Amino acid sequence: MILAAIDIGSNAARLLIAETSVYKDGTVDFTKLNLVRIPLRLGFDVFENGAISEGKKTLLINTIKAYKLLMDIYKVEAVKACATSAMRDAANGPQLLKEIYAETGIEISIISGQEEANVIYETHIAENLTNSKSYMYVDVGGGSTEITLFADNHIIFKESFNIGTIRLLNDSVTDEQWEHMKWYIKTHTKDYQPVEAIGSGGNINKIFSISKRKEGKPLPLDLLKDYYKELSYSTVEERKHLYKLRSDRADVIVPALQIYIAVMRWANADEIYVPKIGLADGLVRILYKDRSNKG
Repeated sequence: MILAAIDIGSNAARLLIAETSVYKDGTVDFTKLNLVRIPLRLGFDVFENGAISEGKKTLLINTIKAYKLLMDIYKVEAVKACATSAMRDAANGPQLLKEIYAETGIEISIISGQEEANVIYETHIAENLTNSKSYMYVDVGGGSTEITLFADNHIIFKESFNIGTIRLLNDSVTDEQWEHMKWYIKTHTKDYQPVEAIGSGGNINKIFSISKRKEGKPLPLDLLKDYYKELSYSTVEERKHLYKLRSDRADVIVPALQIYIAVMRWANADEIYVPKIGLADGLVRILYKDRSNKG
């Protein structure tokens, strides 16, 4: 089965096309055929003006049209498309999604922060790890951060916070929001020590590749602090040059590190695994499950 997922975030829109196959032992393999990322940066419009501008609307519609062509080429059988924080906050979000549906036939759902946390969890990374520890999924996006704590073989909590990289760059996060996040994480992780973090999102993936760590090895919190210090003291232009970063990564990587470091400190997690998972991966798994159940 060839399936696709579209994730319209506050910083970028992604299309993941994956082939699913069942191995002889019953496990399902998800093989990535293509992953396309377009840095639409809808959050810069929404978190400042409360709506998506005409220019960004056109870009988004054209992006979905291009994704549709790619899906046709790959003979995609089904697609699941979701929009997150920026679209949740955009006054004209629902109307824009109606226009996209009318032009492309692709239905895009606006999902809540809780639903976003559920989708990330669908990758089930923690279930393959040791039972002796607790695992905290941390997904940092442009508009929000989703956190799920998994311990004793079940979910302890799933929570979404309106603290994201583009909101931070826009000065749209209050001290009260930081304090609430700090209180929530400290309170809800203290009985589940030790905690290890599992990071998802483009920024932590980029830090992992910069670090040249071996696949499957965690990043220590102290290393994240070192990168934060180094990148904070450099300009966006210097970051682009030194680390070969794209413009739309070079500005958000610093606030992303700020969030990961804060969350890990509050949970007493001294290292973070980076399995290169994201919302689109979870969407493909949910879609596969839905279609298998129907079949």
